[in-house]
Amino acid sequence: MADTPNAAGEAAAPGMPQLDVSTFENQIFWLLIALLAIYFVLSRVALPRIAGILAERQGTITNDIAAAEDLKAKALDAEAAYDKALADARAEAQRISGETKAAIQADLDVAIEKADAEIAAKAAESEKAIAEIRAGAQEAIKEVAKDTAKEIVAHLGGKADARSITAAVTSRMKG
Repeated sequence: MADTPNAAGEAAAPGMPQLDVSTFENQIFWLLIALLAIYFVLSRVALPRIAGILAERQGTITNDIAAAEDLKAKALDAEAAYDKALADARAEAQRISGETKAAIQADLDVAIEKADAEIAAKAAESEKAIAEIRAGAQEAIKEVAKDTAKEIVAHLGGKADARSITAAVTSRMKG
């Protein structure tokens, strides 16, 4: 049992020095000095740097917003210019299309007039040629009819003179 008083003395000694009530005043003093040192370091060095960085960021954000609004205005102006250019281009295309249609129609009208004139000329030539062919055919028919009638009369045993045959063929052809 000789170990018991020794073991009891060790158990009575404080285990953690921070919890020893006899050193609380000393610990509180150093705690206050450490907090004051941290406060002065933060207030004189770290917080001004942080405030400067925040102010710089705010300035950058404000500048970026202003630049974005400026670019947005430029984009709207560019869009308006694009829309105007597109409308102008469409109007120009319509104008060119109208002029081209008018020119094509004028050329077409001239070509139609020329074709109509050529067709009229060809039709007149054809009418003239048909009239000549018809006149020539009637003369040929008269001659063939005279010859045929003369041969028929001669074959039947009659005798006809050329005047009576011509008169008979002419009266028959008239209708």
